[in-house]
Amino acid sequence: MIQFFFENIESITIGQEINTWLENLILAENKKPGDINYIFCDDDYLLKVNRDFLQHDYYTDVITFDYVKGKTIAGDIFVSLPRISENAAILSKDFDVELYRVLAHGILHLCGYKDKTDEEITEMRRKEDFYLNIL
Repeated sequence: MIQFFFENIESITIGQEINTWLENLILAENKKPGDINYIFCDDDYLLKVNRDFLQHDYYTDVITFDYVKGKTIAGDIFVSLPRISENAAILSKDFDVELYRVLAHGILHLCGYKDKTDEEITEMRRKEDFYLNIL
């Protein structure tokens, strides 16, 4: 089950069609949906998570904690809404498009995709674009 929570930030509406789209993404990757929590927050909240759990001292748009067991996808995905808004402006993208890219990005991490090397980043972007085009 995919759930959405809001910490230190005003809530936004996430429609059922996005929930269905994310579940279909998981199924398309030959995985099963488990317990997935999206925690939407502000930059400072996510910076604290980044510092406390990953020992990284920088802002980011998404952090994924993986609780996957076998083919069942589970995890906590922290998302900074202000960072998404800023990135959308920088990239001249619509906020919703950038939000959906980040939502897919977190799920793709849970499906096993990485983004540390240039090759991994290219594959991650290809997958994000593929699923965004389905939406």
